Amino acid sequence: MTDQRSFAIVTGASTGIGLELARCCAKAGFDLLIAADEPAIETAAIDLRASGVSVETVQTDLATEEGVNRLCEAAKGRPVDALLANAGRGLGHSFLDQNFAEARKVVDTNVVGTLYLVHRIGNEMSRRNSGRILITGSIAGFTPGSFQAVYNASKAFLNSFSFALREELRDSAVTVTCLMPGATETDFFRRADMLDTAVGAAEKDDAGEVAQLGFDAMMCGEGDVVTGWKNKVMSAAANVVPSGTLASQHRKMAEPGTAKS
Repeated sequence: MTDQRSFAIVTGASTGIGLELARCCAKAGFDLLIAADEPAIETAAIDLRASGVSVETVQTDLATEEGVNRLCEAAKGRPVDALLANAGRGLGHSFLDQNFAEARKVVDTNVVGTLYLVHRIGNEMSRRNSGRILITGSIAGFTPGSFQAVYNASKAFLNSFSFALREELRDSAVTVTCLMPGATETDFFRRADMLDTAVGAAEKDDAGEVAQLGFDAMMCGEGDVVTGWKNKVMSAAANVVPSGTLASQHRKMAEPGTAKS
């Protein structure tokens, strides 16, 4: 019966890594509550229901407390076995050239909304002493992101927060996993207005493969997973290369007009 299945909430699930994470959950037999801030979440649900699981949707702005509350209320008190906090927003160009409202939206979505959602669902898991949390960070969090400064800083926050929360929950049965992908084939770079950059034009990792690695790590209770061997090399190098050098290297990837014709 449906109420005997495990139950997962996946945010940012209309496209990209979030949709692929939801597919992983569906294939594993989780009933789903999926959320995004766009109507495409309904199309995603139609696809996911083909797996034979229950899929409920919420179109809501997870950058706001009201939006997160609406998502949590849609769970209707059902215990959450897995929270996949994937909703995120990117933004390219020089920080001083960005519209501040858009820059703040990145912080509110990636950081504030994620924290509030994890706080709400995490407390419920803690009371039950059961649950899995997956937070989508990024290898971008290891590098000062010239021409992507707010986004990279937001991911640095999430990476750090994930490890800290995991340690705080070490003696419980609640696990925290941080998925740290590199550039992935999604709508991210179009939405961030970065198609004319070197990283925007470069070959990227497959979203399905990235999501499967993250899902598997979550199910195994692992602390983190960096996807792709190039990304593993980059993340390791970030620990020893001076921050100024990393910022200069990132400029070559993210500065507008760097895409090769």
